[in-house]
Amino acid sequence: MITQTAFDLIFRNALLRSSAAPVDIGVKGGRIAAIEPKLACEAVEVDLSGHLALPGFVDTHIHLDKACLLGRCGHNHTSVSEAIRAVAGMKKDFTVEDVHARGAKVLERAIVHGTTRMRTHVEIDPRIGLRGFEGVKALKRDYAWAIDLSLCVFPQEGLTNDPGAEELLIQALRDGGEAIGGCPYMDTDPNAHLGRIFDLAQEFNVDVDLHLDFDLDPSWWHLDEVCRQTERRNYQGRVAIGHATKLSALPPERLKAATAQLAKSGVAVTVLPATDLYLMGREATHNAPRGLTLAHKLAADGVLCSVATNNVLNPFTPFGDASLLRMANFYANVAHASVSDFDICLDLVTELPARLMNLGDYGIKVGNPADLIVLDTKDSRFAIAELPDIVMGFKGGRQTFERQRPTLFSPRN
Repeated sequence: MITQTAFDLIFRNALLRSSAAPVDIGVKGGRIAAIEPKLACEAVEVDLSGHLALPGFVDTHIHLDKACLLGRCGHNHTSVSEAIRAVAGMKKDFTVEDVHARGAKVLERAIVHGTTRMRTHVEIDPRIGLRGFEGVKALKRDYAWAIDLSLCVFPQEGLTNDPGAEELLIQALRDGGEAIGGCPYMDTDPNAHLGRIFDLAQEFNVDVDLHLDFDLDPSWWHLDEVCRQTERRNYQGRVAIGHATKLSALPPERLKAATAQLAKSGVAVTVLPATDLYLMGREATHNAPRGLTLAHKLAADGVLCSVATNNVLNPFTPFGDASLLRMANFYANVAHASVSDFDICLDLVTELPARLMNLGDYGIKVGNPADLIVLDTKDSRFAIAELPDIVMGFKGGRQTFERQRPTLFSPRN
């Protein structure tokens, strides 16, 4: 028995991915103070009975401001541009309260599904103004007890071709925007769009997280310019691209070259399985392409990657429950991941997205916030395969949710 100074809380018999046998986790002042077998101390105890504890899922790419729009327009959209136009037609009527209410529905689902860190992309342009931004800022404040929410502001419908958008972006960055995004394929001058986004990123010292190369035509792309800008500005490790579905359409040799380019430039890739699969290849009459970039293979070759939610119940993705464990399982199925890949598929919604967001205090480690979730499994290798229930969660040592295990009523009972 190891005697320690007093703890506020002890998690008993927690299985960690890094431990061969269950350990105890001592919490003091909302932070992890010790990780040892059999801590000897009087404190409030939570017995995890050998179940898997994780530091929570990390969602690097979601759109809370335009979630839950089913029923407000038709949803027979067959392309990215049609989905963008559909939302553009609605967002002029969005209010701060409306954005908050819809975003809260998704955020609460994410919390009870185990997400503890999240980057939400927020549209900034003359049609929505800063109403979406204000609504999501309020969500960040109202749900800080359960989740760390970071705001990435971006112009969905262009920048150089959309007068007034840049001024609004600057205002949002001055008022709490924590990263900046872009959508160069929606601009009449994509390279100027990217240049200005990087300018603003440097001016405000924030990371860059772009929507990029979102179709299946690999004859042209903006990846080269993003890598060039990243290297020229010494922004390695601070740039991510979302979707990048063109990578899925490359033959092996071109993919190998692109992978090396991304790794050298320090540009991360976020794959968004639900949206990428829903919108790509819809025109095919047979043998439809999946349009899914293989994040686990890129990661194995040195590219920082994540798998994330993107959209929930809107024209881009009329599905979703904000469960990253389900999304990782969905990705693993579609990406033909082998059993030996299951660990890295779990990494794609935990450790790797935490690195993508440069979260220095993420993980079940001494000194870090006592943020953790408990999965109803006793073998981390099967978390992706089994889709176990997520039974409880804690932030800063305070319990944030509990999910009751289902009860079977056998006729013999």
